[in-house]
Amino acid sequence: MTIVVERTFTVAAPAGAVLDYLADFGNTNHWDPATRSTTRVDTGPIRVGATWQNQSRVLGVTTDLTYTLCAWEPERLVFVGRNEGATSTDTITVRPAADGCAVTYHVDLEMHGLAKLATPVMRVEFEKLAARTEANLTEALNRLTSPA
Repeated sequence: MTIVVERTFTVAAPAGAVLDYLADFGNTNHWDPATRSTTRVDTGPIRVGATWQNQSRVLGVTTDLTYTLCAWEPERLVFVGRNEGATSTDTITVRPAADGCAVTYHVDLEMHGLAKLATPVMRVEFEKLAARTEANLTEALNRLTSPA
């Protein structure tokens, strides 16, 4: 049983700047309300295969996932985060729009082992988190249009 959460929203920043910002999963520190820390594991330019260690807290439980950038295409990023209890596939689509771009953030979260028992509760919590994440991410991406 997979938990699926998706949000689509528009921001004023140009699509290229948004895609570049989101390609650095470390930026979740600035907009993901569940994230406690995200640290790059490897070095060098961000590219397909880059990895981050993410620590999140949901429903009072802290968990660590290792995220890998699995695809970086002109309008799409795919990150896969894994640990013993879950696999999260985050697909981000960024398309130019009239005054900036449209961003679709889609998460497929599959719980493993005993963690599967928490799927119904996690589904409700991830829907709540999605609204806060959308607001935070919209604010962070709109700042990309401000002069440095």
